Amino acid sequence: MRAAVTGAAGFLGFNLVEALASLGHEVVAIDRVVPPAHIDGNITWLRADILDLDDMVRALADVEVVYHLVAMVTLAQHDPIAWRVNTEGARIVAEAALKVGARKFVHCSSLHAYDQYHLAGPLDEESPRSTREDLPVYDRSKWFGEVAVRSVVDRGLDAVICNPTGIFGPVDWGPSRLNSMLRMAANGRMPVGIAGHFDLIDVRDVAAGMIAAAEKGRTGENYILAGHSADLIDVFRIAARAVGRRGPLFAIPLGVVDFIVPVAEPIGARFGSDLISRGAIDTVLTSPTVDGSKAIRELGHAPRPTDESVRDLIAFFVSASRFTS
Repeated sequence: MRAAVTGAAGFLGFNLVEALASLGHEVVAIDRVVPPAHIDGNITWLRADILDLDDMVRALADVEVVYHLVAMVTLAQHDPIAWRVNTEGARIVAEAALKVGARKFVHCSSLHAYDQYHLAGPLDEESPRSTREDLPVYDRSKWFGEVAVRSVVDRGLDAVICNPTGIFGPVDWGPSRLNSMLRMAANGRMPVGIAGHFDLIDVRDVAAGMIAAAEKGRTGENYILAGHSADLIDVFRIAARAVGRRGPLFAIPLGVVDFIVPVAEPIGARFGSDLISRGAIDTVLTSPTVDGSKAIRELGHAPRPTDESVRDLIAFFVSASRFTS
């Protein structure tokens, strides 16, 4: 099979390309850059503009399955570039897939496409969407990106939409925000943690879920790719224990963290960090109970244990000499 992956050099993209190549598929990897590590297999790296329909049609020529991963993640309330990339970009890539006759289009959305601030119970595929103007731009743009893809489904594209929860684990050359925090804990640089819980899923399981969605997903359907709900303090301690450290001594209650955000946020911004920010804290404060049974039932989704993913991540950082960087 010939498959294309947009955002192929990113965190999820790298793992998806590697998974597809390991299954013997020919992969067209589309990104502005090439990742720092080699991936074995029949892989062609291409530069293409997801906002240029003709460019994307050329890039997707003779492709059977398209995985669209490109997204701009931001904690800002308003960002016109993120809005355009996450909405118009999704539509253009979907239209290109339709033009080249791709048999399947898998769009990677996010759990943030669901309004996590006003839930009456567990979050599932039928939960309210992120339509309100007071929600962060990322949340709103991921929902309207789905709307854009569905407009192409109405014209004949066979597409499914995947909504992963909190993605972490190896391989991550970035690293991502969450993986950075786990590396910080393992390095002994996190004397205290933050209370709260979050549904975490291994990036390798997201890649497997998207591949399953291409084969088993029903046209126009959403599939929440969930992992396991975990207390953040426990996850940080597992990371530290993986290298023989104790980890954070205690967790700061979210109410206290919420109180210090107005002071800590501008300080972090001066150093280019948003780990302590209004958006980051709100993500934890509103973390819902997630029902991922639909993907388990229809796609055969089977996420691995959280502690296994944490240990594998720290082992990757050590083996790749990125543990203390």
